[in-house]
Amino acid sequence: MNKPENHILVIFGASGDLTYRKLVPAVFDLFDQDLLPKQFAILGLGRTDLSDQEFRTKMKEGIILFALNKPESEQKLDEYLEKLHYFSFDTKDPDEYCLLKGKLRELDEQYKTGNNFIYYLATPPSMYSIIPEQLAKQNLNSEEDGFKRLIVEKPFGYDLKTAQTLNTKLLQDFKEEQIYRIDHYLGKETVQNLLVTRFSNGIFEPLWNRNYIHHVEITGAENIGVGNRGGYYEGSGAMRDMVQNHLLLLAGLVAMEPPALIDSTNIRNEIAKVFHSLRPIKEEEVSKYAIRGQYTASKIKGEQVKGYREEQGVDPDSRTETFVAMKLFIDNWRWAGVPFYIRSGKMLPTRVTEIVIHFKATPHHLFADNESICKNYNQLVIRIQPDEGVLMKFGMKVPGAGFNVQNVNMDFHYSDLSDTYLPSAYERLLLDCMLGDGTLYHRGDAVEAAWKFVDPILKAWQEDDSIPVHGYPAGTWGPDVSDDLIEENDITWRYPCKNLSNDGNYCEL
Repeated sequence: MNKPENHILVIFGASGDLTYRKLVPAVFDLFDQDLLPKQFAILGLGRTDLSDQEFRTKMKEGIILFALNKPESEQKLDEYLEKLHYFSFDTKDPDEYCLLKGKLRELDEQYKTGNNFIYYLATPPSMYSIIPEQLAKQNLNSEEDGFKRLIVEKPFGYDLKTAQTLNTKLLQDFKEEQIYRIDHYLGKETVQNLLVTRFSNGIFEPLWNRNYIHHVEITGAENIGVGNRGGYYEGSGAMRDMVQNHLLLLAGLVAMEPPALIDSTNIRNEIAKVFHSLRPIKEEEVSKYAIRGQYTASKIKGEQVKGYREEQGVDPDSRTETFVAMKLFIDNWRWAGVPFYIRSGKMLPTRVTEIVIHFKATPHHLFADNESICKNYNQLVIRIQPDEGVLMKFGMKVPGAGFNVQNVNMDFHYSDLSDTYLPSAYERLLLDCMLGDGTLYHRGDAVEAAWKFVDPILKAWQEDDSIPVHGYPAGTWGPDVSDDLIEENDITWRYPCKNLSNDGNYCEL
């Protein structure tokens, strides 16, 4: 594998949890595998007053706890930690960016990194437009003498208007190819494998269209509540937190046309085309296509759990959704008339993210008298997390007289590849940015297209009090009315278990 060019990773908000738990440990995993350039450094920026040594001590603890590759020797860990530096810095003070420029010049000369800088914004979203502008004023965005890349965390905007404003603001100071909008879902190996499953197997791609697929189901479930994030979640909700970015992205990967090449431009072009083909949902139609819910107090495994409105930082009369179920259509040649069902929620029975391709029943019903076969069409289950893998469900004859048929499973698990290292999402995405590969990052036009689709739903929920917020007991699969989205009486949502293997024999929650 090619190594990145020499560079410095500059982390804004380095005293925060993201740097401690994800970023520095992920970069250590790259270092441990000898995937980093010889001349490399990390500069952490934060308002907390820390020395280099204090910063290294804190990050050492994070590496030991959260790195996938546990340090084999103290010497190797110390070698990595020596590359970590810290600069006490107020991102809101324009005068301090001149001092930052001097610090970067000093480190660039020390490490011989050729003025190559990656800026990671691990900060509140309010800083996403301020930091790039101040960097540009110091000419720290110029690529005349080395590359400059900007990684922006989600949420990328609060709605269509704010996303457009942020895009416009960023593009005043950085070019689109310099901007890397990160979504850790795209860094998951199983998400990327979706492309391989589709486009490298002749048994799937010919069937991957409206002629053979009855509907597509995408689930992103969590078995925890909002915890101490109630204040944040009140301004977000399940639609913004999960659907607009993660789950619509999965829909884009399922529905995209084969790209001409497996590269950044072609793959992102095809995903953007899907988003632009989403059939708009008018505000007056929202209740027909989208259902929202909110978890209520309940007992789970004998323990009493709070309802959402009882969580810390939550309005007692809150109408923020913790559950979303929706039906959407992609109006293009491949998918015309095929419903995509998407749901996401907190305090559901288990933590699971999966895509289910439901194939149509055979046109000639030789076994039409067998209800189980009529109701359970062939399914391809692509499990993103946990128990990552692929499950195929199809009919087989039961041994004995007659033609009794039952559904059976054929599955593959990533855990079976015991000798294969599965990198973390941040590890993969950070390396791609270091290599200048934006394939697994969002492009501005696709982000705006996703917001354009969900905006009318959010607006209707905010302005139309007649649209209900359905309660559902914590630990259940959401409001019963979510089944009403699926118009055919003999079809319901798939209710997955934590375990992908032995599906149908037992259910681990």
